[in-house]
Amino acid sequence: MKINRYGQSKILTPQEIDLLFNQGLTNERDRTLFAVCLFSACRIAEACTLLTEDVYNRAGEVRAVLIVRKNHTKGKLATRNIPVLEDLRIILKAYRPQAGRIYLFPGRYCGYLNPDTAARFLREACARIGIEGVSTHSFRRTALTQMSNAGIPLRIIQEISGHRNLEQLQRYLEVHPNQVTGAIASLSMLSPIGKRQFTDPPDQNLDLSSITDEIPKKTVRDYDL
Repeated sequence: MKINRYGQSKILTPQEIDLLFNQGLTNERDRTLFAVCLFSACRIAEACTLLTEDVYNRAGEVRAVLIVRKNHTKGKLATRNIPVLEDLRIILKAYRPQAGRIYLFPGRYCGYLNPDTAARFLREACARIGIEGVSTHSFRRTALTQMSNAGIPLRIIQEISGHRNLEQLQRYLEVHPNQVTGAIASLSMLSPIGKRQFTDPPDQNLDLSSITDEIPKKTVRDYDL
């Protein structure tokens, strides 16, 4: 978990997401910005530099895909087209009147909202509701981990995240102790069919005093010598 900007960003739980969006983030712009980060798994710099025309068509309607242009991505590897989830479409539709003429999230100095300023807004929101370890990267890590846990193949997740290779992507994904337990439990299917042969051994401390009287007593003559 990240403390004082050190360590990995926290993976958000559904309860923390609900608390953050309903009580922590206090204006439409901030809720929309971090909803974009959560529902597209994009980096904060990619979200801040989104162009309005890449989010809305000429009629002002939300596009079916979110276009993250190559020159706005880390490493400038490729343009990504990310399908817009219905939840995100509703949020973007409500935000449309506040969108900038050029950039979706306009800023004072460079045309778009500075990512460092966005990070400060998020820290203030988390302090407001008492959540620690959250950074702007938490939304990306949360989204990618959720997709991985849902069984989405890593190659498809990589197409969404824009990572250079699968090794980089795997660093983002969190492994929960319950998943490790579940992984070991899955080995039970390898057990032999005849499981009865693996019954528990008898108790070595069994009290035999109650059954000694039932053992017939024999003399030496009763045995064949």
